[in-house]
Order: sequence, then C-alpha cells, then structure tokens
Amino acid sequence: MAEYNLTLPEMGESIAEATIIRWLKKEGDSIKKEDILVEIATDKVDSEISSPVNGILKKKLFSANEVAKIGSSIAILETEEKFKTFSEEDVYAEKKYPWKRFYSPLVRTIAQREGISLSELNTIEGTGYKNRVTKKDILKYLHLKKRTRIISSNYACLSSYSSQNHEEIVEMDRIRKITASHMIESKNISAHVTSFVEADVTNIVKWRDKIKDSFQKNTGEKLTLMSVFVECVVKAIKDLPMINISVNGTHIIKKRNIHIGLATALPNGNLIVPVIKHADSYSLGGLIKIINDLIKRARSNQLKPEETQGGTYTISNIGSFGNLFGTPIIYQPQVAIMAIGLIQKKLSIIETPEGDFIGIRHKIYLSHSYDHRVIDGVLGGGFAKKVALYLEKFNCYTNII
Repeated sequence: MAEYNLTLPEMGESIAEATIIRWLKKEGDSIKKEDILVEIATDKVDSEISSPVNGILKKKLFSANEVAKIGSSIAILETEEKFKTFSEEDVYAEKKYPWKRFYSPLVRTIAQREGISLSELNTIEGTGYKNRVTKKDILKYLHLKKRTRIISSNYACLSSYSSQNHEEIVEMDRIRKITASHMIESKNISAHVTSFVEADVTNIVKWRDKIKDSFQKNTGEKLTLMSVFVECVVKAIKDLPMINISVNGTHIIKKRNIHIGLATALPNGNLIVPVIKHADSYSLGGLIKIINDLIKRARSNQLKPEETQGGTYTISNIGSFGNLFGTPIIYQPQVAIMAIGLIQKKLSIIETPEGDFIGIRHKIYLSHSYDHRVIDGVLGGGFAKKVALYLEKFNCYTNII
C-alpha cells in the first residue's frame, strides 16, 4: 500500500495554524473517503477534516491540543492509490528535493539530543534563509517548551494547594484563552475612549410590535431589531467613512467595503463574531435574513472560518444581557466598536410646535469605544450621535423587502 500525507488545508486569509481538538479515528482504523478524521480549531471557528482517500489511518503526527501550521502533514494514511512519498532522510536532502525543508547538521544534532522528532521539527518557524530553522530558532522553541512544562508543573502544585483549601481550579478552554489574549492585545494596541449617547427608538419598537407576527408568518424569519441597528450603523459609516479604517504602524488604511461584525454570545458563555460582508448591499429584509442565519449557525458551531474574518466595524448587543451601557473593547485591527444597550421605557419631555409635553418613550444608550490614536472625540462621539439620529428618524412605513 502507498502512503498519503494528510495536510492541514487552507482555511481562509490570515489563518496560519490550527489546534487539533480530537481525533475521531484511531491508528490502524479503516477509513473511507469523506470520513471525518479529526476536529480542528482556529481562533475563529471549529472545523472538521475528512479523508480524501480510502485506506487506513497509519499514524497521527499531532495529538490533541497541539498546534499545526497550515500546509503541514497531520497524519499518514495508507491507501491502495499510489502517491510519491519521501523518507526522513529525504527531508534533509535539499539538492535532491528542493521543495523539502533543509536542516543544518547543528540543528539536526540539537533536535536529536533533545528528542525532537521530524514532525515536531517541521512545526518550528524558521527565520533563516528560505525560512530555514536556525540555531536561535530551535533554542527559542526549546525554551518555550520548557516554560510550558514549568507552567504545567505549577498548575499541578496549584491544584494540590487548592484541594487542601477547598477551592476549585478550572482550566480555561481554548476559546477563552484566545479571547483573553485578544482582549489584552487590543488594550495594549489601541488607546480606548468611550462616548455615550441616548437615542429614542419608540418608532422602531412600535413598528416591530405592529408587524412582527405577520412578518414571521409570511417569511418564516424572526423580526429582530438588530437589523435596524446594523442599517443605521451602515448609513453612519457612509457619512463618516473614517470610522471604517484600520491602522498598520503609522499608516491608516481606508476600507472600501463595509463588513459588519456581530459579537454573539455562545451557549457555553464564549464569544464569536460572525461578519456580514458588504452590509451596505442589503435591504432591511436582507439584513434580517442574514443576521438570523449567522447567529443561528454561530450558536450551533456551523460557521465557516471565512464567515468570521474581514470585519471592518463591530456591534455588540449588550442589551440582551440587561445592560444599559458599557465600554466594549475594540476588535483588532478595527478602530471602533458600538454596544447597543437595553431598551427602557422612560418619562421624557416631548417637544412639539404646540409646546412641550411629558410622555412615555422607548430609549436606549449607545456606547461607542474608539481608538484615540486615530479617532478624536469629534469623530468618535459624532459617529455615535449620527447613529442615534438615524434610529430616531426611522420611518415606520419603511419597505422591509
């Protein structure tokens, strides 16, 4: 039988690696083409990899919780089909096989001394000529590996201490670790400032209450207010396009497309941000449909990796948690994020040509966090006010199709 190297496939722009979650087949198991072999996860979504051939799972090259680079081999399959294979000796023969990775005698000696296998060596990022692994690269890798062992040892000690003091230690899951890293990174990168604006959404609430039942009966879609919020944010971005930018060093990158991310809470308490690509191209009815679809699939772990990438501005619905306002953290490399608060009934002064009156109105707070490196209060606060004005001017006779 011939050997087939199962590689980690491309999963979208900017994704360079993935974590092995769990193998669904054991070494030695027979497999059929299209059988799911392994579950993987990026910092965006979880995915599955199926077998491209019939055969046997001969060897797993990565274990659960290990990280593999895109394009690297994660398993060896045996199949009746014929494929060109190479021995470990061939990997070092750069002249014979120039597309394989070259390792210097010094790097090979260090790897052998430290018990680093070829598959593990192939995962080390090289900084040398043609991405070769240098002595500095492999020593850095060994240092980080040692630190990981120390942390694991410390965790064991901590667990022992905790059990003696009747405390419980819960290891962060993968998504929580990634989220924690991203949030700290964002606070370190961006100078966060938050502005708050109150908006009257009475017309929107009455409009929804009036047509929501008939709309769901006719379309099968639930009429949520998030579609209106997205539409108003998109209109404000068109008026103030310098909100729709990113920063690279000392350069400002103006985005031509408007891709709106929706921060979505998952059943397990984690967070994911599906993206409405070209949000300005949808009617209100189209926004309702795509928002419902993205949120439904986000909560059932059915999003594709590319559906969480490329956002240029993000909205977070903190009102769904009963919160009035907050200070959301910017989703890098974006420069701003808006949190939509809880809708409340309030006694308000209503100004009319006949005079001022007191009435009950539906109000919300908009919390707008922005990067003060490139956005000042005039733009950041002005944008929040612009969104509020569009919400207040919402036409209750608007065409929803």
